[in-house]
Amino acid sequence: MFRSLCRTLLLFVFSMSIVAQSAMPGSQSILGFSTDSVQTQRGLEAKFDGYLKADNLRDWLKRLSARPHHLGSAYDKENAEFIAAQFKSWGYDTQIESFDVLFPTPKSRLVEMTAPEKYTMKLNEPALKEDATSGQQDEQLPTYNAYSVDGDVTGPLVYVNYGRPADYEELDRNGISVKGKVVISRYGGSWRGIKPKVAAEHGAIGCIIYSDPRDDGYYQGDVYPKGAYRNENGVQRGSVMDMPLYPGDPLTKGVGATKDAKRLDPKSAPTLTKIPVLPVSYGDALPLLKNLDGGVVPDAWRGSLPTTYHFGGRTPTVHMKLEFNWDIKPIYDVIAKMPGSERPDEWIMRGNHHDGWVNGADDPLSGQVAMMEEARGIAELAKTGWKPKRTIVYCAWDAEEEGLIGSTEWVETHADELRQKAAVYINTDTNGRGFLGMSGSHTLEKFINEVGKDVPDPQVKMSVWDRARARQIVDGTPQQRQEAMSRADLRIGALGSGSDYTPFLQHLGIASLNLGFGGENGGGSYHSIYDSYDHFTRFVDPGFAYGVAMAKVGGHSILRLANADTLPFEFTNFADTVSQYVGEVTRLTDTMRDETKTSNVMIANGMLKNVQDPTEIFIVPAQKENVPFLNFAPLQNALTKLQESSRAYQKASTGKRLPAAMQKTLDEILFKTERALTRTEGLPRRDWFRHQIYAPGFYTGYGVKTLPGVREAIEQRDWKEASEQITIVSKTIEGFAAEIDRATKLY
Repeated sequence: MFRSLCRTLLLFVFSMSIVAQSAMPGSQSILGFSTDSVQTQRGLEAKFDGYLKADNLRDWLKRLSARPHHLGSAYDKENAEFIAAQFKSWGYDTQIESFDVLFPTPKSRLVEMTAPEKYTMKLNEPALKEDATSGQQDEQLPTYNAYSVDGDVTGPLVYVNYGRPADYEELDRNGISVKGKVVISRYGGSWRGIKPKVAAEHGAIGCIIYSDPRDDGYYQGDVYPKGAYRNENGVQRGSVMDMPLYPGDPLTKGVGATKDAKRLDPKSAPTLTKIPVLPVSYGDALPLLKNLDGGVVPDAWRGSLPTTYHFGGRTPTVHMKLEFNWDIKPIYDVIAKMPGSERPDEWIMRGNHHDGWVNGADDPLSGQVAMMEEARGIAELAKTGWKPKRTIVYCAWDAEEEGLIGSTEWVETHADELRQKAAVYINTDTNGRGFLGMSGSHTLEKFINEVGKDVPDPQVKMSVWDRARARQIVDGTPQQRQEAMSRADLRIGALGSGSDYTPFLQHLGIASLNLGFGGENGGGSYHSIYDSYDHFTRFVDPGFAYGVAMAKVGGHSILRLANADTLPFEFTNFADTVSQYVGEVTRLTDTMRDETKTSNVMIANGMLKNVQDPTEIFIVPAQKENVPFLNFAPLQNALTKLQESSRAYQKASTGKRLPAAMQKTLDEILFKTERALTRTEGLPRRDWFRHQIYAPGFYTGYGVKTLPGVREAIEQRDWKEASEQITIVSKTIEGFAAEIDRATKLY
């Protein structure tokens, strides 16, 4: 009660300050614009806002989600053609680019418990009378995981929690091996493709993934159709491609999947799983979990199904038989351009994917229709005689769901041109009622904070930035709260993977942002047949107000990037962020050193064994090698240089406007600074990922690893590689600082 009262009081006091701030006129400066052009830009944005109509989003969403539109389906192509027709009608130079990619679909699926009793899983999501499109069974993809290999396996079942490496360490401590067994993992904790990957590394022969109601079912709220959350029959489809190696078509790594592309044999494609894997509902999973033997799992492993969660290992026995059609299918990317009047070879890029696992109203069409309305609004401005200085490129990607395929194949095909012309890429995906989420290149952090401060929230009388800040102060950690109250800008998140920014940022080094609203809409329809127009308009964004808000955030961002005198890159925020990352990896080794020393003592003197329940199995782990003292001096020296260069550029550029002839030269240096953060050789064991500051984790999939070469080497206790990576990243940061110095010399 006391905590709740304090939280309420804090929110009230902070809200009063927000109201006062929101009542003040907007800032008279915009990053990248001269003082005399700011009011013109604000007037342009106000005119743009006036063009936006929620009814357009509603109509397009209903049309695009009317039928299943997965990769290779007839309606997927129809949707691409419909989107292209809209862009053409608005005056964009529009094309559809097609690629041919590997796309397996189920030929047969069987999962059954053979002992101690017989149970055959339904593997089906039934139609609901409250959901008009849920009955389109003949057109829906069955419940499955794309890029699972074929397999016919039988073995005892083991529950592995979220299936992360740390979960297998817990199994080892309890004397449980998954070798020769089938594992069952719940969704969450890491990207779904990590679960069969880690299971196979530990000798498992099959993997079942189920949605536990604790994570997105009745534990979170009422289930569909009464509420937004996943019901007992809901299944999360999804790709299990090993995307931390490389995304895109599994057979054409690094090159576009054109008709004449050289392809790998599917049997040798490294991103396919090593064992069969299938997703199931919690209704289908419950009979298996009820029959698990062995010890009771730790508290953190327990879900919300009405049974005691056990490890298993002997009982029950499960039979899986999966067979797929391994077909090559066409995909369709829509590319629409509005040429720049002054700097046509500088591209401001905007993207959202159009394919879904089934009807996909929320994922991805909520973002797609917001982007379309944004593009229409910009086209309306063009009809008044306005023209962007830089070229604007809108992209509606196909085949994102299977592994970022449409964007990756397009980027790999056009890589040389993109390296020369692409200045910024802005991505969206799902969008719903709630709070603005901002992630991306920290050279764009100040820019996107400024944009957020000028867009009103549809539900409360403050900007979307103010509301995001209020949430961080009320619900954030003590550090987040302190920073939100004292720092001029909200920290934006770092990008791992999971949407179409990946090939732009992490392969080519194109500064990128990923934006979207959410947090108040419930997530139980994800990748199921219930991600529908009916679900969306009841629970996600009923009035499309946040779709319009997203169009404003995206539209203002594109207009500012397209119109700015010089591109709005800023480096002091980036230097501050890198300083945090350097501190984190330094503390990581210190923490590991202390924990290793303590653990080894407890193992050696028997203390760890003696506190365990003697009636339960417990395997004492082997002592670990002591953690050496790594030399972080090169990284700290590089950071100091980065901070100095960033401050020098800020001082030199503040309040100054270069002659028009110099602006283009500065632009090219600025947008290519992100390229300097990449390395052609890529990261260890995954050369496709070239960015040295941000990457998806090898064992997280979506989740980001910052300073990934250094951080993952430390986590894997590879001290030689960690030292090598410290040197590599230090030189990368020094090279980036040198590019900032080049920009500073222009002033």
